[in-house]
Amino acid sequence: MSGPDPLRGDAKHPRISPDEIGAWVVEEDGDYLVFDKPGWVVCHPSKDGPWSSLVGAVREWRGMTAAHLVSRLDRETSGVILIAKHPAAASLAQTAMERRWVRKTYLALLEGELAEPTLVDQPLGPDEASEVAVRTAVRAGGSPASTFLEPLHRGGGFTLARVQPHTGRKHQIRAHALWLGHPVVGDKLYGRDPSLYLEFAREGWTARHARQLALPRQALHAARLDFVAPSLQRTFQAPLAADLRGFVHTRMGLDAPSLDALLAREALR
Repeated sequence: MSGPDPLRGDAKHPRISPDEIGAWVVEEDGDYLVFDKPGWVVCHPSKDGPWSSLVGAVREWRGMTAAHLVSRLDRETSGVILIAKHPAAASLAQTAMERRWVRKTYLALLEGELAEPTLVDQPLGPDEASEVAVRTAVRAGGSPASTFLEPLHRGGGFTLARVQPHTGRKHQIRAHALWLGHPVVGDKLYGRDPSLYLEFAREGWTARHARQLALPRQALHAARLDFVAPSLQRTFQAPLAADLRGFVHTRMGLDAPSLDALLAREALR
């Protein structure tokens, strides 16, 4: 059964076309390629061949022997991805990441209307009660994790939020949003029914997904990477993805000029 997303967000094993990857580049210099990754693209190479991942596709597209992935996103998260062209640039950026000389800013659509800015400071660890091995949950004895969520617009029972993770735990934003009672819209794994994740893994997009999920993918977008390292002070950005913009217009009642003004005011384009 085919899903509603023409951009392959509902496909289990989508492939990148050589004709489209160039349109995703938002910035390039001698050191880095900066991409605006769509929400259906896998970052890391997979067994399905080079055109099944961003890194593999970049290598083929540019004829590179290596493409160094500095930042990564889950497949269904869209936005800024930084790939270094050579080892020295990769080392510089990765060191900044490791030393937390990088500020990450996301835009997320949340279920429910978040009333006020909120700091979630809750430890995260493996969700031992879940059938899904990769799932993370708030739990005693977990690793320290902190996420700041700020509502930018509320409407239609949803919230457009700026999200800034202060730590880098696996699935941190999504797990903290669920704990807060405002899961990310379209999230199969950290939504209100995680069995949708297992069903998608087995069967792809189904009628039950269409009934229960407001979007075919998790509504999370990496909007900015701010490097503030002594030797690397750069900002990389990606505009809010078209499918999330459409949701804000149609389901939350914010027209395009108003959304653009809001994002410009927040320095998020």
